[in-house]
Amino acid sequence: MTEEGGIVLSPSAKKVFDLVKDLSAVELNQLVKSLEEAYGVSAAAPVMMAGGAGGDDAGAGSDLVSVELTEVGQQKISVIKVVKEILNIDLKAAKDIVEKAPAFVKEKISLEEAEAIKAKLEEAGATASLK
Repeated sequence: MTEEGGIVLSPSAKKVFDLVKDLSAVELNQLVKSLEEAYGVSAAAPVMMAGGAGGDDAGAGSDLVSVELTEVGQQKISVIKVVKEILNIDLKAAKDIVEKAPAFVKEKISLEEAEAIKAKLEEAGATASLK
């Protein structure tokens, strides 16, 4: 048995861990969803009921992420077009965002939406990250 992050893993679990740790966020998300469906379970962490004012917003903020355009890459025009499409803005506004890179393209959105936006930006030749 080996230890990963303080948790002891069997040799079989270690093999799976080594394969999974190289997956992209999108691939990992798809794998988790497939496992949840196959075994009828949820990987979501249990949410504690928060008391007092703002209790409903306490858990929601932690699920939201932002997409940052970190580098434009060689295909600047393609990236501008993708930003225009994603934000439904005019070409000049999209160009202004792209030229300010690193810049946030969209903030406080679901992980699923953020991963889709990141994938579109990367497909256009840019480098993006989730924060």
